[in-house]
Amino acid sequence: MESSTKQHTNSSIWELSEALKEATKEVHQQAEDTEFMRNFQKGQVSLNEFKLVMSSLYFVYEALEEEIEYNKENPVFSPVYFPLELHRKAALEQDLEYFYGPQWRGKITCPKSTKNYVDRLHHVGHKEPELLVAHAYTRYLGDLSGGQVLKKIAQKALQLPITGEGLAFFTFDYVTNATKFKQLYRSRMNSIEMDKASKQRVLEEAKTAFLLNVKVFEELQTLSRQSQNDHFRSELPKLRNRVSKDVNVGESISGTQSSEKLVFSRPYLRWSAVAGCLLLACMGLYMF
Repeated sequence: MESSTKQHTNSSIWELSEALKEATKEVHQQAEDTEFMRNFQKGQVSLNEFKLVMSSLYFVYEALEEEIEYNKENPVFSPVYFPLELHRKAALEQDLEYFYGPQWRGKITCPKSTKNYVDRLHHVGHKEPELLVAHAYTRYLGDLSGGQVLKKIAQKALQLPITGEGLAFFTFDYVTNATKFKQLYRSRMNSIEMDKASKQRVLEEAKTAFLLNVKVFEELQTLSRQSQNDHFRSELPKLRNRVSKDVNVGESISGTQSSEKLVFSRPYLRWSAVAGCLLLACMGLYMF
């Protein structure tokens, strides 16, 4: 009996889905324990920050799904080819048009870290297609899990329409039962034939995928803070003038400094929360 249980455990660990979960457990725990994830639960998110995230995700999914289409008949990926159920590019296009208007393509940019992510996806798709499953698994199953938490919080915090405008990215119309679909996806993934060395490379690529996501959100956090600070500094003279009408010069300077500190800190907290919850979305597959 004990031998049979041990054999089953070893067999489960050999399965790619279980191996991925085990190999990335540490980085998942690090992301889960960060303070900014807790902040997001309070709804500390601005519309501008959310739009930046959606823009970067568009570039990521555009590249990912281009490479998936390129490899859809390749046996190293074809078992997990679910374009109708999973692909997010079209949904992100809807969201970006809602937020930016019909000319949204000319209003979004691809930051350096996002470009690095995109470049890695194209490299994998054309040079090492056996690793593509690691990126698809990390993003799509995370979107189906943790992303649903983000959807509810963003809808409330940003006061988005209850009809779903601006949240198409988180809506999977052709997945009626997320838990069952994820089970199917893992089963299909486990059916992909690969030797031990190839499997190890997939595990390492999954860690790379996670780290690429971290870098993306770290850079967006920095860009958001710079934008907020630049805007505040441009408004600072007006603020000084308004304050000086009611208080003396010394109090005005002191009050302005206090206000500056407050305004600078809040965007950081909000952005940390956005990035954290999107990382939670990315890693949400571990919770189910």
